[in-house]
Amino acid sequence: MPRAFLIVMDSVGCGGAPDAAAFGDEGSNTLGHIVSACATGLAESGRSGPLHMPNLDRLGLGAAIRLASGSATPGLSAVATGRWGAATEVSKGKDTPSGHWELAGVPVPWDWTYFPDTIPAFPPDLVALVCKLAGTDGILGNCHASGVPIIERHCAEHLRTGWPICYTSADSVFQIAAHEEAFGLERLLQLCQDLAPALHAMKVGRVIARPFTGSPGNFKRTPNRHDYAIAPPAPTLLDWVAVAGRATHAIGKIGDIFSMRGIGALHKGKSDADLFDHLDRLAREAEPGSLTFANFVEFDTLYGHPRDVSGYARALEWFDSRAGAFLAALRPGDLAVFTADHGNDPTWRGTEHTRERVPVLCAGVDPGQIGHRAFVDVSTSIAAHLGVPSHGPGKSFL
Repeated sequence: MPRAFLIVMDSVGCGGAPDAAAFGDEGSNTLGHIVSACATGLAESGRSGPLHMPNLDRLGLGAAIRLASGSATPGLSAVATGRWGAATEVSKGKDTPSGHWELAGVPVPWDWTYFPDTIPAFPPDLVALVCKLAGTDGILGNCHASGVPIIERHCAEHLRTGWPICYTSADSVFQIAAHEEAFGLERLLQLCQDLAPALHAMKVGRVIARPFTGSPGNFKRTPNRHDYAIAPPAPTLLDWVAVAGRATHAIGKIGDIFSMRGIGALHKGKSDADLFDHLDRLAREAEPGSLTFANFVEFDTLYGHPRDVSGYARALEWFDSRAGAFLAALRPGDLAVFTADHGNDPTWRGTEHTRERVPVLCAGVDPGQIGHRAFVDVSTSIAAHLGVPSHGPGKSFL
């Protein structure tokens, strides 16, 4: 029986979203701008020269960028031997749950709740609930912020008072940072878990625990982040495959994103390198007829939000080098789909995600261009490959 591997390169968009202006992102292009920066010598920290991604380029990466946005792709000019195209999202968000759910066949049917970019950002009743659950007299932050700067700003006061650091972003999210030892990791996770139902009822997509260690000026966020995401509103690709009696494997934060629905085995790690080790192992060991769904988050968290162009380019080149060995390990009949959930252009203003199309690159099927597709077409195509019923609105490109 054929197997399928759905691999999401978190935030690796390729520009050209027709509604980008509505999100303030017209002209953003994560891959296109990284390619340009590398070609013009503006991404030389820890690497050098044009962006080098021969394995994914052979599948059609450069061609997908050009299709999505019309952007030139110096260094990515291979003749595509995979099946390739670009996908456009319809959900009204540029966030992790929206992108992943839609790739898995379920567009978001509601408008997310976003907190205003004001100080304070959160309503008093929500602050009171956090304080009650945390057992504190107040919170710190209460604003839009990026994780590293707000921890730097409030680290000393957090250690002195024990108050959690609460912040949000342009996404529908409520994030809580706290010291693993002084506040307690289990206490932080319990706080986020207890708070999540109230936020989900408000249609806030995620409550995220952001633990850190160290001291002011010398702190470090740890790998023990945990997302408490609202459950998908309908069965997804993972459910379709599980109901058909097939094995499902989730790598990285897929379990969090889908609230463990339809997931048979969860494979976690402290880094994308750890997660790729799981992907390589499953290429060798995953059951016939199974689905492996993976998310690689460090493009987004380590390089997109901090606006680190060189770091993002290094991560892409590292990923491509690992992809070559993974592709070589696939069995005859296997399908591997590389795609993304949104953009996070490291050359863009601010620190937030960007509304973009995403590449769709397929290995293990006949080559050719699939053109502009919908996110939901990815799930329908994978279901068709596995021979399980599809219950989403997509159309197969296989």
